[in-house]
Amino acid sequence: MECRSGCGACCIAPSINQPFYGMPEGKKAGEQCVHLDENKLCQLFGDIKRPKCCHNFTAEAFVCGESAEEAMQLLAFMEQETK
Repeated sequence: MECRSGCGACCIAPSINQPFYGMPEGKKAGEQCVHLDENKLCQLFGDIKRPKCCHNFTAEAFVCGESAEEAMQLLAFMEQETK
């Protein structure tokens, strides 16, 4: 599955509990990553500065659902369940 254009849910819903380029405190769940542009595209995609957890993430139907809204709900649920 390819990332849905204009979604960005994976750059907003989950937390990142380690410092990374541009976000020295990490990222809280529900907080938009500073590298997500106005088109909801990652500006670090393909860059070595991109966090390993982001690099390892793969868009899958069970995570991304049928829409950006559903992706946010699914990822937020997974975030809560894995705390």
